[in-house]
Amino acid sequence: MEIRDARADDWPAIWPILRHIVAAGETYTLPRDLDAELGRRIWLLEPPDRTVVAVDEDGTVLGSAKMNRNHLGPASHIASASFIVAPEHSGQGVGRALGEHVIDWARTAGYRAMQFNAVVETNTRAVALWRSLGFEVIGTLPEGFSHPMHGYVGLHIMHRRL
Repeated sequence: MEIRDARADDWPAIWPILRHIVAAGETYTLPRDLDAELGRRIWLLEPPDRTVVAVDEDGTVLGSAKMNRNHLGPASHIASASFIVAPEHSGQGVGRALGEHVIDWARTAGYRAMQFNAVVETNTRAVALWRSLGFEVIGTLPEGFSHPMHGYVGLHIMHRRL
């Protein structure tokens, strides 16, 4: 697996993954009917922020991550990131590889910490992955997310010093 900067011509491969995950309504705080244009603006970031794709040896996009400042001004030393993995490649280490890549990017870019603002508490695989990469839950917004199967569930704020 290779992780490289996303290009404009990767969007047709990224969009179906993002659309599927957002439409399921289980993990992202984005509108379930997100359209491609808004999705592109949200996902394909401009420098100094960054979007990457994980691809296999054939160039197939397995997943993607976007990384950015979490805040501006005096809090701009805290990074954040978002991740998507194609459902058919789930459980194959794509998320872990992207997570490790993002942590390295943030550290190299001079960020002091990384914060994930909204990790749905029922997304136990993601919570476990982020914990294994050194993140901890520093707070939970009770009933902050309307899950299609579980009703109102908490949104974790996860943090890791770099």
